[in-house]
Amino acid sequence: MSAPSVRPVSEREARQVAEAAREQDWKKPSFAKELFLGRFRLDLIHPHPSPAVEDVRRGEEFLSKLRDFCETRIDSARIEREARIPDETIEGLKQLGALGMKIDTKYGGLGLTQVYYNKALALVGSASPAIGALLSAHQSIGVPQPLKLFGTQEQRDTFLPRCATTDISAFLLTEPDVGSDPARLATLAVPDGDDYILDGVKLWTTNGVVADLLVVMARVPKSEGHKGGITAFVVEAASEGVTVENRNAFMGLRGLENGVTRFHQVRVPAAQRIGPEGAGLKIALTTLNTGRLSLPAMCVGAGKWCLKIAREWSTVREQWGRPIARHEAVGSKIAFIAATTFALEAVVDLSSQMADEDRNDIRIEAALAKLYGSEMGWLMADELVQIRGGRGFETAASLAARGERAVPAEQILRDLRINRIFEGSSEIMHLLIAREAVDAHLSVAGDLIDPEKTLGEKAKAGARAGGFYARWLPKLVTGPGQLPRTYTEFHPPGHRDLSGHLRFAERSSRRLARSTFYAMSRWQGRLETKQGFLGRIVDIGAELFAISAACVRAEALRAEGDHGTEAYQLADAFCRQSRIRVEELFGRLWTNTDELDRKVVSSVMSGAYEWLERGVVDPSGEGPWIADATPGPSKAENVHRPIH
Repeated sequence: MSAPSVRPVSEREARQVAEAAREQDWKKPSFAKELFLGRFRLDLIHPHPSPAVEDVRRGEEFLSKLRDFCETRIDSARIEREARIPDETIEGLKQLGALGMKIDTKYGGLGLTQVYYNKALALVGSASPAIGALLSAHQSIGVPQPLKLFGTQEQRDTFLPRCATTDISAFLLTEPDVGSDPARLATLAVPDGDDYILDGVKLWTTNGVVADLLVVMARVPKSEGHKGGITAFVVEAASEGVTVENRNAFMGLRGLENGVTRFHQVRVPAAQRIGPEGAGLKIALTTLNTGRLSLPAMCVGAGKWCLKIAREWSTVREQWGRPIARHEAVGSKIAFIAATTFALEAVVDLSSQMADEDRNDIRIEAALAKLYGSEMGWLMADELVQIRGGRGFETAASLAARGERAVPAEQILRDLRINRIFEGSSEIMHLLIAREAVDAHLSVAGDLIDPEKTLGEKAKAGARAGGFYARWLPKLVTGPGQLPRTYTEFHPPGHRDLSGHLRFAERSSRRLARSTFYAMSRWQGRLETKQGFLGRIVDIGAELFAISAACVRAEALRAEGDHGTEAYQLADAFCRQSRIRVEELFGRLWTNTDELDRKVVSSVMSGAYEWLERGVVDPSGEGPWIADATPGPSKAENVHRPIH
């Protein structure tokens, strides 16, 4: 079998493609960006922003209808058993208006805010994570969002009414041998008069099996009159030459309509190109700025469910004469789930409200929410399985068969696992956030560490950097976090004291910035290879963002008279847990096994440890590691099944 058709790309070219796709400017303030620079701008998030009254009314009205639908029309056990969302369930969601939650009312959508869209996803995702994934892929990254941001008025008028009411959409970027390195994208869109001819294969096309409309990323060759580059298109899934060759199956999200889609000589009108040629990756990344919030929103829903099951089970299950919740070994797990759910909801709600107000640049906040939510959601589900013991490992169907409550704890663990990979794996998210976190440094000092810059360019960069650091470094020495009476509004009478946690966050923000500067000074251009260090920097920033969001949300709930005492207690518990993790991460910045690990990896890859693999058999089947993706006509049956 021939090798996949992927063009060779150098490391430098791959980096240039990724860099060109970034939003280069920071036109609006960003709490998280300032946090990584050692500037704790609490004023950017406190007082907690609030939604408009009319937005709340419309949002709550829809949530009430959606809750009734989830309770009466969604059979989660059936979806898990049949590995498919029933057509009638999807039709019901269409009639409810769930396909158009984020689409403006003038196009037939509901026009919900980001806050209520995320609340809706948390609700429906708790009923069925597969349905949550379908709705999220359709609206967060599918056709509606890129058209809202970059589409022409004609495109919006043509496609948004369909997306709001009848048509499911999907987003197609990944290829069999192309994941997070889009410079190697092999799918081609060759200009032909007023059309483009599309050829290629896309992998893991969520919603692709049932989709009516596709957002497809393809490479346009550079030619006379064509700038070329990775470009976005709206493609009709029913077009001649589009074949869904396989419906993929996974360890979780068994109802997910995810497949392999082949394009062979598919004619796409130029009028269906989104934005100019070469803007595809920027469109994708900009779409994900808010689109990424859907995953942590569903992790919030999962955390709430985990807390409910942990509470109910740990009350009735007794060991050694008392409920297991009263045993510290189990109780600490319940405390972790409760505190983390509170903080994660604070992160998502705050980021979502800032997205709605559009006052701040939230690209880092949304990325942190996705990274932190997916990692913590997985940990909460894992702790629930442990609390449930053998019953946590047993399937809901098996529990029901022997007369016990059908609690799908093992299913939520499987379903949540993909969130650490979806829409940017945790490893890629670490690198993406780290790049944004050091953007200010690279803006002033990047030429100093660029081997291709001339001595003259380096001299100018040195002067520029000298001025920046002369002003910036002294501000990292001292700050409000060292003054015992700052943030006192977070210690109201009769409530726990959260002011100390904010002082810790401010001090840690400056410490984080100093650590980043020291690393740049020490490793210079090699810093980008220190992925372990950069990952810990990002993880510290995520914890500090969560601490800040939790405190701000607790104070907002207290001011509104809405469970203020309990919110302060949860925020205090979370902050204390988080501070322990932060201190550990700071210690691991400089005391770790990164260098030794690199040597071990080199030995593994050279085959030096093959003797360690002896004594087992490999049950894997035959076949290539990566399927052939050579362009050409499909030889498979088309398993596309639009739902109408």
